[in-house]
Amino acid sequence: FGGEKLSYENVVHAVAGAVGSVMSMTVFFPLDTARLMLQVDDKRSCRSTPAVLSDIIREEGLLAPYRGWLAVICSVFCSSFIYFYCFHSLRAVWGLQPTPTTDLMVGIIAGVVNVLVTTPLWVVNTRIKLQGANLQNANIRPTCYSGIVDGLVQTVRGEGLGGLWNGTVPSLLLVLNPAVQFSVYQGLKRHLGGDTTELSSLQVFVMGAVSKTVATVLTYPLQTAQSLLRCCQSSDRQAQNWNRSWSLLSQRVRTQGMLCLFRGLEAKLLQTVLTAALMFLLYENIAHYTFQIIGTNRDT
Repeated sequence: FGGEKLSYENVVHAVAGAVGSVMSMTVFFPLDTARLMLQVDDKRSCRSTPAVLSDIIREEGLLAPYRGWLAVICSVFCSSFIYFYCFHSLRAVWGLQPTPTTDLMVGIIAGVVNVLVTTPLWVVNTRIKLQGANLQNANIRPTCYSGIVDGLVQTVRGEGLGGLWNGTVPSLLLVLNPAVQFSVYQGLKRHLGGDTTELSSLQVFVMGAVSKTVATVLTYPLQTAQSLLRCCQSSDRQAQNWNRSWSLLSQRVRTQGMLCLFRGLEAKLLQTVLTAALMFLLYENIAHYTFQIIGTNRDT
């Protein structure tokens, strides 16, 4: 019974986190579209989020900021479910006390599992989001995927199985992002007494925003490399090796300066901070009421 209860509680955490992530991503999805365009299309003259969104709507229509929504949402749900399930399962199985150090350690391990399993989905949905976009960068070749499955098949045919894991190196390094985010969030939660008292919605929202801001600023250059690698198509093995991410970053720094690594940070902060804050708010409430309904005391 104890094992079943443990597994059941972890599923509740995973489903609550996944649903919260999907709902929050949907609300702020246009900001993610603007962030991606700023990261990969360095020939575009617009440099601000409102200007990019205005350009996209004017050139491609009112619904263009939601291009690729279904593919991204499927990936978000899978990714969030795996991360939340691994995080809470590992902490419970190993009997770890919730501290900043253990939260960071478990968060990194959960992030590595998540990256290795879901990177193919993110490679495909990054390309789907750029389909039909009016790109100024001629180095980016547009794709014509009808969906995630078709994208996976075409990628394997054109680039080999390794093509599905383009961007894995920066993605593995980026496990620090959710790990730092969770560690900061859990630390703030414990500091405010969230382990013993119920926090207000505003407190949860602010904690989510602060934790994601810290994690995003620290890891943003790697996110730029990740986006470039995911949209890059190549059958050349050299383009997929471990040095590719560093060569992309160094090439941009040489030609455009250090600040080019932070292009799109404004859009990313707006999107990811608001999304994370809303996600944690929804997650805490969904988990809280679910545990109330089933009559189980939740863990932290």
